[in-house]
Amino acid sequence: MIDIQNQPDFRKIPINKVGIKGLKYPIKVLDKTTGLQSTVAQISMYVDLPHHCKGTHMSRFVEILHLFRAKVSLESLTNILKDMKKILGAKSSHIEITFPYFIEKKSPRTNSKGLMDYTCSIIGSSNGKNETDIILKVAVPITSVCPCSKEISEYGAHNQRGEVLVSTRFDKFIWIEEIVNLVEATASCDIFSVLKRQDEKFVTEKAYENPKFVEDIARDVAKELMADKNITWFSVSAENFESIHNHSAYAYIEK
Repeated sequence: MIDIQNQPDFRKIPINKVGIKGLKYPIKVLDKTTGLQSTVAQISMYVDLPHHCKGTHMSRFVEILHLFRAKVSLESLTNILKDMKKILGAKSSHIEITFPYFIEKKSPRTNSKGLMDYTCSIIGSSNGKNETDIILKVAVPITSVCPCSKEISEYGAHNQRGEVLVSTRFDKFIWIEEIVNLVEATASCDIFSVLKRQDEKFVTEKAYENPKFVEDIARDVAKELMADKNITWFSVSAENFESIHNHSAYAYIEK
């Protein structure tokens, strides 16, 4: 059969990225506690396309992914990127894998167990020199209490749920759990999926005694990341979904 995609193109315009976007696929990722965790990811895969080529081979992206679905890790990502370039005849390759990652947490007083989900992304790219760049992104929900509200009010203080998004480059392997624990330790209080009355009392009082602006949270997370010699680059954004405003408070740091 005639392969139209293999026909030449005469417009002399190269394409930086071409491929598939938003593919939902079951994968297994490394889990610090259980070894492997099954999840469903949304995946985008791209390669460059020279000016003389009419099109790429879309089906081959899924075929490559299918070979690695049993274990997606920071190490296997490098092999996926290499295979994409080799099989598709490209100089550069890019992949972004976003997935919910679940961690079992116990409530602080009654030890009631429940699963917390964290949205994670692994973003990788490889260039013509076979240099690979990998970024791990982890979004962590938190609770914050406003210091100003607490200071000026006769009783109470406004509080809200927020989200801290940490992106990192690193020398050695880093666990998702390490990022989650670091962020949760800097918040007014962390989030739980299951809370009994004793637990709810504890988290309410803990948050009230530990008020933080969005600037405080971003700086505290950045301070911990800067102290980790394994991390070569990071960005951290903190967003509070304000309970007394119809907008969010936001802070961003990159090092």
